[in-house]
Amino acid sequence: MNIHSQHKIDYLLYLADTALILGQRLGEWCGHGPVLEQDIAMTNISLDYIGRSRLLYQYIATLTESDEDRLAFLRDEREFKNVLLAEHPNVDFAYTVARQFLLEAFHFPYYSELKNSSDLQLAAIAEKTVKETAYHLKWSAEWMIRLGDGTEISHQKIQTALNELWSFTGELFDPADYETFMLQESIAPDLNSINKSWKEKVQQVISEATLTMPENQWMQSGGKQGIHTEAMGFILTEMQYMQRSYPGLTW
Repeated sequence: MNIHSQHKIDYLLYLADTALILGQRLGEWCGHGPVLEQDIAMTNISLDYIGRSRLLYQYIATLTESDEDRLAFLRDEREFKNVLLAEHPNVDFAYTVARQFLLEAFHFPYYSELKNSSDLQLAAIAEKTVKETAYHLKWSAEWMIRLGDGTEISHQKIQTALNELWSFTGELFDPADYETFMLQESIAPDLNSINKSWKEKVQQVISEATLTMPENQWMQSGGKQGIHTEAMGFILTEMQYMQRSYPGLTW
């Protein structure tokens, strides 16, 4: 496999893995949401992400000798390229909201730009994705404001979540080698322009939510290169159990 093909596969895995792992995290709320309406909302968003990952894995399968099930259920931790923020534990509703908002504020401008990709199949996936992401961003931003400008307890909880998750946001804008290569090929968006849009949206919502912008400048990284937090092993153990226990299982 030449370097162009490998960079493209790695880039598609980064997008697909981030969607799958975040979908798995959100799916953990099914039946456990704070109220029925939000339980259903988070489950629906989870399904959007898993659907996105399927489209991307199916595309990868056309470029490799694999298939979407093998890519999702039979790879080891170091082979996944999702960002660390996606795998962060739910902890509580505030953490889930903050994690979702920080990622959606990134995903909306990102997939809006990806619609212009020179890769027409990826551009078509982005076209579908950005419509879903517009709702995801609206939902998470409204809850950031509702919790931040709510009670003393809700304000404290969402501020705590924001402070802890902030150190995982830098990785979004730190390009891996495959991202740089894809940008040169006019396939991937320019992260510098995405960063500007992300900061503007985050600052606007944090201000409206009466929250304080975190001051932490040190950032976590590694997920895009397959170096994950301890949480990742637990996610894969649960997610991959059936397929690894019963190889070739089909529904």
